[in-house]
Amino acid sequence: MNLQALLVSSDDSAADVLGRVLSSFGIATDRSSDPETTLARIHQQKFDALILDFDDQKVAEEVLLQARKLGTGPLSIALVADTAKVRHILSGGAHFVLYKPISEEAARAGLRAAAALLTRERRRAFRVPVQAPVEITLLDTRKVDGILLDLSETGMDVLTAEAQMPGSLLAFRFQLPDGAVEVDGHGQVVWANPNGQTGVHFVDVPDSVKEKLKTWLRAAAVAAGAEDDETVPHCKLTDLSLGGCYVQTDAPFPECSLVDLCFKANELEVHTEGMVRVAHPGQGMGLEFPSRTPEQRAQVANLITFLQNNSNAQPELSISPKALVADLTQFEPVDKSTQGADDMEDPLLELLRRGTSLQHEEFLGELHHQRNPQDVATA
Repeated sequence: MNLQALLVSSDDSAADVLGRVLSSFGIATDRSSDPETTLARIHQQKFDALILDFDDQKVAEEVLLQARKLGTGPLSIALVADTAKVRHILSGGAHFVLYKPISEEAARAGLRAAAALLTRERRRAFRVPVQAPVEITLLDTRKVDGILLDLSETGMDVLTAEAQMPGSLLAFRFQLPDGAVEVDGHGQVVWANPNGQTGVHFVDVPDSVKEKLKTWLRAAAVAAGAEDDETVPHCKLTDLSLGGCYVQTDAPFPECSLVDLCFKANELEVHTEGMVRVAHPGQGMGLEFPSRTPEQRAQVANLITFLQNNSNAQPELSISPKALVADLTQFEPVDKSTQGADDMEDPLLELLRRGTSLQHEEFLGELHHQRNPQDVATA
């Protein structure tokens, strides 16, 4: 299953470079430069990524706005010539930024994180062909028999004897062909054809069933040859505290995304999660560590100990995506009465949290001001 990107640009040189680079990541590229045609296409076809040339800022912002209204969640990549506009563009909803004029080397580096995130999302939504009976209960309590056509972690494609109404809610029950998993839950119709073919998004499925379904689908995806999640290697940790860190990388992930940091040294490996608080395209990103529970904070403390004990071995750091949008509740302490004191004791975390309000140079200036040799665990 190929990933599909729509490039909205009249820049032939940029289109040529991006076409070659995206193809190397397994992403097919279509192109549009007419505003009306572009808006019509994003309403008629699902794209995994939108690449928007901000030379025509009005068109780019309108396409971005309409894509967000659709709720289909494509990744958005902005092509920007004026670096002073980057913070405004990221705040407006763009996930990634590439600077113009675009070289093949810069595009390959800048799109590495986008490709990794798209691969991860494709695995999560990988649809496995399945033939199984489904019992559908409509909102008026009528029961309708259906046939399951394909299945993913987030929804299913089902064929029923009568056409369904987009937006309507329903209940469903089915058993996978090998009898290993019985799925019982609620969903919403996201699209429907007159012939009865219907796309259903899962709204309420018990957690225990979700895990069993995920395991079954993962095995089916591997059997079908779906790719493993990709990582962004060769990242450099420059600043670290109990609350967060700053990482130098030419392929930062989007702000608010959830990532996994993997440190390796002397045959040892340590993982911790982080949420991207601020991203600087082509330069790096600041990440906040989860702090809701003592166990999460202990995990970060173990990471710091690991880095201190292996500083001479120069631990390798790679980062992989986990979700486009992190769960913010995992980054709030259970006891909020201690939150203010914790923030005052962690100037790096405080800087990361307000990083999106600063220009890149301002952020780096404050970062260098608070930096000292003890802060740089892997220097």
